[in-house]
Amino acid sequence: MIEVMKGFPEHVVALKYSGHVTKGDYERILIPAVENALKLHGKLRLLFRVGPEFELIEPGAVLEDIKVGFAHLSHWERVAVVTDVGWLKGAVRAFAFLIPGQIKFFSLSDTETAYRWIAESK
Repeated sequence: MIEVMKGFPEHVVALKYSGHVTKGDYERILIPAVENALKLHGKLRLLFRVGPEFELIEPGAVLEDIKVGFAHLSHWERVAVVTDVGWLKGAVRAFAFLIPGQIKFFSLSDTETAYRWIAESK
């Protein structure tokens, strides 16, 4: 499941992953959130919070993630990944060089720091 987190500036798409994340979650939640924010802003910031309640991401969701990332490659200004899931950090780091904006990793204990960083002015 993907949930859009509230309380962030319009140019920040903040998402919480929990349980099973599916392709349908991307189609119903993530993609519309990104597309709506892009209509208002040329550059976007993404925050992904993946806590201990996260179980797995389906292969179709991974494919959607890659497609969204590449479709809007020049639009990513900052990406914050908030998680203690080791394999997820490794997977994102493997592709981080493709993201033209800044990417930072935060542990769950540093969640508030991540929230400040993603929302702050340059």
